[in-house]
Amino acid sequence: MKKIAFLAGTSGLIGMQLLHQLIQDISYDIIISVGRRKLALKHEKLVQVVGEMGKIKDWDLESKLRTEDLGGKMFPLVEAIQNQSVEIHAFCSLGTTIKAAGSRERFYEIDHDYVLNFAKWVKQTGGTHFLYVSALGADPQSSVLYSRVKGEVEEDLKVIPFNYLGLFRPSLLMGQRKEFRLGEEVAKILMKPLIWFKLAKKYRPIYDHQVAKAMIYHANQPKSVKVEVIHSKEMLSF
Repeated sequence: MKKIAFLAGTSGLIGMQLLHQLIQDISYDIIISVGRRKLALKHEKLVQVVGEMGKIKDWDLESKLRTEDLGGKMFPLVEAIQNQSVEIHAFCSLGTTIKAAGSRERFYEIDHDYVLNFAKWVKQTGGTHFLYVSALGADPQSSVLYSRVKGEVEEDLKVIPFNYLGLFRPSLLMGQRKEFRLGEEVAKILMKPLIWFKLAKKYRPIYDHQVAKAMIYHANQPKSVKVEVIHSKEMLSF
């Protein structure tokens, strides 16, 4: 066993793309998806760990893995994590909207606190690489709540001593979401010409699978920097 991937936000737009691509990627032996509920998907490489994300700091990964164990299949995984004989990469695409969250406070809890707590838990478990889906315009000083929170998360993640922290800032995301977002759908229609005519790379909408591919690519490249910001225009080639 060489590498395992932790994945949070799996049921979301980029999260599902990450899951499918990580399953197909021979670099990773196991994908551990964490979330509040199980996905309707089974694969020999996929392990699902379920719990309240707001309490992830108190999760005992070993006991949760053993709860999922059938016939001792999890023993090599538990042993590898305990002995730190496996490289752990974490991919985080956690996020919501104020409308879906129900309040600004709940939005902040999910987009900021859940992400930071997941990162700290991963680091405590032995994670070396953390790759986070931020957003175009992320800035802790922004007057726009969404951009400000993303910026705050980026700054707070930098404090956690990962070997590599990748901050991915996609523009408007293209893909099939489970929930309908009116503003996003209108924006897609208005910005589609940027894709057709290959204009304004910085602001051009980007597909979910491109972001996922970029994250996996950067996770497996030798890096001379500990923190790296990957802009939307740099992900368009994937």
